[in-house]
Formats: sequence, structure tokens, C-alpha cells
Amino acid sequence: MRSTRARTLAVATVAAGLLAGGITAGTTDAFTADKPSDTIANTAAGQPKNPSQAQGETAANTAATLPDEGALSGRTTYYLKFDKNTVTNSRLSLMQSVVGPDRVVKSYKAGSGVIEDPCASNAGWLPNGDYKIEFHRKNFVGKINGYVIKVSDKRCHNNTKRDALFIHSEMKSNGNQGTAETKKWTTNNPNDYASWGCIKLNPSNIKDLFNKMDSVGWEKLTKLKVIS
Repeated sequence: MRSTRARTLAVATVAAGLLAGGITAGTTDAFTADKPSDTIANTAAGQPKNPSQAQGETAANTAATLPDEGALSGRTTYYLKFDKNTVTNSRLSLMQSVVGPDRVVKSYKAGSGVIEDPCASNAGWLPNGDYKIEFHRKNFVGKINGYVIKVSDKRCHNNTKRDALFIHSEMKSNGNQGTAETKKWTTNNPNDYASWGCIKLNPSNIKDLFNKMDSVGWEKLTKLKVIS
């Protein structure tokens, strides 16, 4: 009897120990299994990112806040636009190329030709289209003198070549007014806005145009655009 009680007590003691051990082991396993994910989450939320990740995010944020390349480089370009109305009453405008509608910097009264035929050599106004700017001078000497802008040749719709094309006025080679008709500006008898095909401005306006381009840089003047 005494041995039976001893065995029963021993079994009960072992069982209690196993039960206690199982609960302890299960709790420890569950805690251990959750700990790595909790640690990663807490580290990601509260600790610095690795250097490559931080650099990548810094570059992305910087790129998002920088202005575009054109704005950074400060590149600004200009062109001349000749809008034909009549041979002695049209407009030559200095335009600034911008995003959206281009900006008119200054617009001047101008003339071109003696007839409205773009294919009439040495008589008609200029054909529509784009012209290259070849050179500019303030002291040109020739059939025209003084302030001039030379533009490229152009073929009109019937393939007639228009050449010797300038933007000019009437003055002496030093920019002053002379006494000969071709070297002094008049607005009637004759109307000096008329020309043999070139574009003409009065002396003060062509000098104003030169002053504006001198200030921004002639290398930024890209073309002459003729429209109607």
C-alpha cells in the first residue's frame, strides 16, 4: 500500500513537472517567434536607413524640387518676327522664346517691298518662312549703310530666289543722317518704309533694336520669322 502511494505521488509529481514545462516552453516559443518581426518593425520605424537607401531618397527629393534644365542654365533665346500688313505699314517684333505664347519684347513699325508679291525680285515683300541671321553691323558700307542685319536667301513658292536681304534703315555708315536721299530718312515723298524687298525700320527704331540685342547678346538671336 505504501509503495502504491509512493508510485502515485511520483507520477503526479512528474505530470505536474511536464505540464509546467510545456506551458513554459510554449510561452517562450511564442515570444521568441514574435520577437524578430517586432524588432524589424521597431528598427524600421525608429532607426536610420542604410546609407544607400538614404542617398537614393535624398537624390529623389532633390530632383523633385529642382527647376528644369533650361531654367538652371539660364538659356534664353530671341527671334525677330515680321508680320506683313502692307508694304509700308507692317510690324517687326523682337520676340522672347518662352513656355507658352512667346513674349513680345518690343514691336516696331516696318516696311518691306513696293508690291505684295513675294516672288518679285528687288520689288516684292519677303516670302513667308524662317531666315537665318547671318551677321549684324553698325557701320556697314554699300548701297545701304550703317545699322544692318543680314538674313539668309529665300526661295518663294515658284522657286524664285530672293537674295541680298537685310533689315536696315537709311543713314550714313557712321549711323548719322546724311543729305543724300538714300542716307536720310523721310516718311513721305518718298515714304522710306518702302524698299526693294528688304525690311526697313526708321533710324531710331533700328538703333533701339540693336541696343536691346547688345544687352542680351546677339548669339541668342536665332532667326527671322516672316508671317502674314
